[in-house]
Amino acid sequence: MVVLAKGELEQIALPAGQRAAPPLAAVPEVDLAMAAANAGARAAAARAVARACEEHGFFKVTGHGVPAPLLARVEAAAAAFFALPQQEKEKAAAAPGGGSPFGYASKRIGGNGDLGWVEYLLLGVNAAGAAAPAAFPGAPLPAAPAGASPCSFRDLLDEYVAAVRRMTCAVLELMAEGLGLEDTGALARLVLAGDSDSMLRVNHYPPRPEPGRLTGFGEHTDPQIISLLRSNATAGLEISLRDGTWVAVPADADSFFVNVGDALQVLTNGRFRSVRHRVMVSSARPRVSVIFFGGPPPRERLAPLPGLLDREGGRRRYRDFTWREYKTSAYRTKLADNRLGRFEFDTTPAAAAAASS
Repeated sequence: MVVLAKGELEQIALPAGQRAAPPLAAVPEVDLAMAAANAGARAAAARAVARACEEHGFFKVTGHGVPAPLLARVEAAAAAFFALPQQEKEKAAAAPGGGSPFGYASKRIGGNGDLGWVEYLLLGVNAAGAAAPAAFPGAPLPAAPAGASPCSFRDLLDEYVAAVRRMTCAVLELMAEGLGLEDTGALARLVLAGDSDSMLRVNHYPPRPEPGRLTGFGEHTDPQIISLLRSNATAGLEISLRDGTWVAVPADADSFFVNVGDALQVLTNGRFRSVRHRVMVSSARPRVSVIFFGGPPPRERLAPLPGLLDREGGRRRYRDFTWREYKTSAYRTKLADNRLGRFEFDTTPAAAAAASS
């Protein structure tokens, strides 16, 4: 259970003007099973994915093929881990001063002062798609849920990551097709690379400690290429539309939600836009979510994919930079900061006129 001092609780609480819950979102939906039916269905799914990425940077995936029993076992094992005594959970924390972001943490998100009504496990992902064992230094591993085959939390996450990574690549291929790329594997290869920088985050949002709405995880965009989130049946996820309006995402424990990340925004030269999102806590029930972040290799140079610039007159929106450079910069900022801003070219008409003179 996350326990906060009164002063910390006041920092997490929303300003009075934001206490009302926003309206429900109409979330675009793509059925991967339907997309596999025939060429026409696949082309329609690719167009739907591209449209969702352009308009919202967000959609949900059904027919994903990840077994429901596996999802239930992961959710139960995560709940069992977070139900452990605090001192036991903290055995999975990174060593103090070691510089590693991986392991268990609570309340404090990153090292720049962000607070949330959340505790979490952040795990590295290796080339095979498994949660890196090094992320569990001395961690207690809960017993398997009743009726499940006996295995550790780590084993379950290994299996989960392998399944979700396959789905991630299927979604990335549809994105490439929707963009009209000749090389439809261009995005998926970045996540499948042997040195890809991917992560898994398991979040637990305890029930609200008092009436009202608390910030569970503050507004932000994800730095990586793509994020795939699955949660239990407790709501809380909210996204910002292009006009800045916040809308609540209806709870759906059977689907995966896809976020366009900052790196994908750069790779598409801004055609796909990363979605600003947050988690608000207002329920008497806990929320558990598991997110796979698909990132490129650290030395990968982020630049618009071949063929995309030709359709925009060759004008680039972002300067060249590596994933390592961007990640380092992003992790030095607060969650709500515009982290891509310092990498953008000035694309105002005045700047364009000056460049052509």
